[in-house]
Amino acid sequence: MPIPPHSDTKPKPRALGKGLESLLPSRPAAPAPVSISATAESTGKPLEIALELIDRNPFQTRTNFDEVKLNELAISITASGVVQPIVVRHGHTFQQDGRYTLITGERRLLASKKAGKETIPAIIREVSNLQAMEMTIVENLQRADLNPMEQAHAYVRLSRDFHMTQEQMAERTGKDRASVSNFLRLLKLPESVQRHVELGELSFGHARALLALENPEAITAAAQKVLALHLSVRATENYVQGLLNPESRAKESKAVLPVDPNVREAQDNLRRTLGLKVTIEDKKGKGKVIIEYSGVEDFDAILSALAK
Repeated sequence: MPIPPHSDTKPKPRALGKGLESLLPSRPAAPAPVSISATAESTGKPLEIALELIDRNPFQTRTNFDEVKLNELAISITASGVVQPIVVRHGHTFQQDGRYTLITGERRLLASKKAGKETIPAIIREVSNLQAMEMTIVENLQRADLNPMEQAHAYVRLSRDFHMTQEQMAERTGKDRASVSNFLRLLKLPESVQRHVELGELSFGHARALLALENPEAITAAAQKVLALHLSVRATENYVQGLLNPESRAKESKAVLPVDPNVREAQDNLRRTLGLKVTIEDKKGKGKVIIEYSGVEDFDAILSALAK
């Protein structure tokens, strides 16, 4: 059904929305709500479409919506309306005349329903299932509030369904290739650990550190300790390195033990006399003296000093 010219209807005053729209001159004024049929064409201009005619996106990769932020958006929409139109297509996927399928803008759609709106500004696009899926995934990846696992699964779908390389995915989403690669590596985590990342109990940094262990059982055990001790990312990295290099960890532990002042003085005297690295390990008057040398000349110098 053709849309009545905007000039034929007298615009209703809007207390808050009018002020906001005056700051956005590039956005055309929203037309009065009208009933849009399935024969409406893709004009590229936003049309007011009844919320009850819009089905949710079957290709949505997002699994979690922050209820607090959703309620904040609903309050904003109540006061100022929907500033950015959603994108929909005709609902031929479901073989239902007069209906639409969401492509992008699910948060705005859900918040508009919470705000009690009957219509929402939407742009109609005639795209295929694959095109709609790609638009959804790319839009989600360009947002900053996806959790790491949602991003990882989104990149997998781009790779699997659109045969994109990591370079192509990085270009389409505005990320660098290394970032794309790191997100994809998260899928190597055991499922239980992935769940902790998804819930925000482990961060992306924690997950990257744990991946260095490679063995699924070791990763799971380490993740449990990180959660139990509330380790920071830096502490997790040090913990993982200690598991990978237990000998280095043992040496570091010994190095931080308190040293008797007399033992330290004797150690320093030997270092100055020999010109070599000397370590005295003393436990209640018993222990050992370790002299490190790097060549035959150093070794001869040690023998000469001991022979005196």
